[in-house]
Amino acid sequence: MMAIQFMSQSTSQDIQPNPLALENQVCFSLYSAANAMVRAYRPLLEALDLTYSQYLAMLVLWQEPGISVKTLGEQLHLDSGTLTPLLKRLESKGLVTRGRSEADERVRVLQLTDAGRELQQQARSIPMQMRCKLGGEPEEFAELKRLCDKAYRYLDAASQG
Repeated sequence: MMAIQFMSQSTSQDIQPNPLALENQVCFSLYSAANAMVRAYRPLLEALDLTYSQYLAMLVLWQEPGISVKTLGEQLHLDSGTLTPLLKRLESKGLVTRGRSEADERVRVLQLTDAGRELQQQARSIPMQMRCKLGGEPEEFAELKRLCDKAYRYLDAASQG
């Protein structure tokens, strides 16, 4: 494990940071940023009557209509206990239907309804509105996404074994 060292401006001696100080926690920075991101999306998604999790599911469904429930869960990193109620709410809103695969009746597949497809048109402006809220350069956000994806892969691998 690598220790972080700060240089004192007055003495230029190494000072060991407090490993339990909140301001030294990467997890807290990620947590705070994730919460702020969801709050920033909230007013945009309320206009569509979607929660943030439902919006993420719809993003995948707009790209891959007819996707299996299992594959959707894998892409969203959600287990079936979390995904099933989310899909039931989308179904009750009339945005998706859950059916059986013609190739394998054990597989549940999701289809967009006409309302679900129409919602995509209403959601088209959301990414640009969020970019305006965030400011910054596209390269910075590409790098941030890359680092977050890398952190996820490491943590997921560590939890697997």
